[in-house]
Amino acid sequence: MSNRTLLYFLMIAVTVAGAGGFLANRSFSAADTTVSALAKETHFHGIAVDPSDPSRVYLATHHGLYAVAPDGSASRISSTTDDFMGFTPHPADPSVLYASGHPVSGGNLGFIVSTDGGKSWKQLAGGVGGSVDFHQMDVSKADPNVIYGVHGGLQISKDGGRTWQMIGPAPGGLIDLAASAKDANTLYAATKGGLVKSADGGRSWQGAFPKRQPATMVQTTPEGEVYAFIVGTGLIRASEPKLTWRQISNGLGGAYVLHLAIGPTVSRNLYAVILQPQTSEQTIMTSRDGGKTWSSLETQIN
Repeated sequence: MSNRTLLYFLMIAVTVAGAGGFLANRSFSAADTTVSALAKETHFHGIAVDPSDPSRVYLATHHGLYAVAPDGSASRISSTTDDFMGFTPHPADPSVLYASGHPVSGGNLGFIVSTDGGKSWKQLAGGVGGSVDFHQMDVSKADPNVIYGVHGGLQISKDGGRTWQMIGPAPGGLIDLAASAKDANTLYAATKGGLVKSADGGRSWQGAFPKRQPATMVQTTPEGEVYAFIVGTGLIRASEPKLTWRQISNGLGGAYVLHLAIGPTVSRNLYAVILQPQTSEQTIMTSRDGGKTWSSLETQIN
């Protein structure tokens, strides 16, 4: 595949991940369904393992927040069918979830919080420049009071999301953002130009991976592991702060990983929202060996 063709398909992935789901069925409102059915009606904007129940996965969609069981069944948790973007759980308090996005009625949600596991949500702050729509957002695992979000540039909150200030421009071609688990001033960004890192709170950026191929996802763990997906290389992993990268898997059949959820270290379970660039189809894949091999979620019934 030529670089031009590759970037064209990548733009499809970016559009699905970050444009508010312009192809989604806006009338979709099913409360109890399956992941397969959801994939045909809506877009997936974030995924996380429920820390209070590692067998359950949160799935943030264009039509609300869902809980996904090991058999692929999905039940809507949120009382609304708002579009949840920038979905990020609190790294230390399992009852607290953060998000941004768009209400059903239109406009932007700002920075919103749930303190009851995703059932109800309220705006904690509007963000810089009015009600923001953070497509990329992450909470620092090194200091949960520090939260980064991207809307009109890279913004930061140092008081748990109550007030925000603008840092400066976000990296060009940004697709995903992750905060370090070791240093609240360290950030990683997956971009169309490659994987980059900032050691000064997002004011400057340097390459974080030797190959300057598009990166579609980056995620950190509380233990200081960094995962990323590099087009043409696959899923990679390194430990902070040295970042000696190791390829975990390239066996996703040409699909891109857009979002990654990492279970408890002892389980070695990973969940990935993947996208087939040629068809724009989304699905959830799971791995039970730390990312070496993958299969569809519905086939992984306990």
